[in-house]
Amino acid sequence: MFDKKIRLRSFPRFLVLLLLTGCGGGGPPAAHPPEAVPVTMDVATRKDVPVRLRAIGSVEAYTTVSVKTMVGGQIVKVGFTEGQDVRKGDLLFEIDPASYQAALRSAEATLARDLALKDNAEKDVRRYQSLIGKDLVPRQQYDQIVSNAAALEATVKAGGAAVENARVQLGYCFIRSPIDGRTGSLLIQEGNVVKANDLPLVTINRIVPIRVSFSIPEQSLADVRKHHASGKLKVEAIPQDGKTGPSFGSLSFIGNAVDAATGTIRLKGTFPNTDRRLWPGQFTNVTLTLTTRAGAVVVPSQAVQTGQNGQYVFVVRPDRTVEARTVSTGEVFEGNTVIEKGIRAGEKVVTDGQLRLVPGSKVEEKQGTGG
Repeated sequence: MFDKKIRLRSFPRFLVLLLLTGCGGGGPPAAHPPEAVPVTMDVATRKDVPVRLRAIGSVEAYTTVSVKTMVGGQIVKVGFTEGQDVRKGDLLFEIDPASYQAALRSAEATLARDLALKDNAEKDVRRYQSLIGKDLVPRQQYDQIVSNAAALEATVKAGGAAVENARVQLGYCFIRSPIDGRTGSLLIQEGNVVKANDLPLVTINRIVPIRVSFSIPEQSLADVRKHHASGKLKVEAIPQDGKTGPSFGSLSFIGNAVDAATGTIRLKGTFPNTDRRLWPGQFTNVTLTLTTRAGAVVVPSQAVQTGQNGQYVFVVRPDRTVEARTVSTGEVFEGNTVIEKGIRAGEKVVTDGQLRLVPGSKVEEKQGTGG
């Protein structure tokens, strides 16, 4: 009985407390406006932007010569060291010339004999001419003398050719560089006996100037041919070690067929390479400049984001809220990206802080940045 009275007396107080609590505070607390997100901004501008194609290329010697001997014999002298720069006409190898010198002397002696016989035959012809006019010798004998002189004249010409050939063969004993270039490994050492036109003795690469070979998709061939017909196209090559800046050259070759297996076509650029920064066999990053687009709309590349629906940029409205605008992009040049469609010159874009943004977010510019 005592417990029931306590419960009945306590109930009104509990109800009163609930009523007081429900009526207190005058309603829900007031909502605070969302804070502005600090971001970095920049302005879309117009610039002249080069239209470029990029590829991976390989460096090739401008000219490569595999030096072989034209005559057989023993190598008695090597006139260079491996990896040495040589000039056109420098002595590379000497083949033992003794047998070829003897052959030349023999041919010269034979020619001298034939010349003496020819001179005597010509004197006979002159003598018989005076006699035939007086009918002192038969016509047949005179004709025989004339024929003999003509035969000896032909023999002298053949002897002269034999002397020239012997001289040429002797000259082949002294092998000289056919080009300016750099020698490779010595493939046959001094003292070895070699055969005519057999194995290469050394390979010489001309590296000043030099070529860089690269391939582009066949879809770009029409543009390359169009702009190449208007003048020289600039090519830049940067070794993949990244330790040096670009070397500059010009497009010098367009392949005569598209590779059906890869759908690409081979191009080559020629570089002066006076500083020898490019070396045969090296891989390089190649940039081919086709033309320049005047007045293209560009934004900093970090402003361009990629989402589920493609690329977009946060554009800052005049009321400092942002709009996620889909864009079509083009070339990238010096940290800027060309906007083909979606942005107008003069509009502000967000370049840093995009992760905290959604369309309609309020933004403020970070301290220390320009807008």
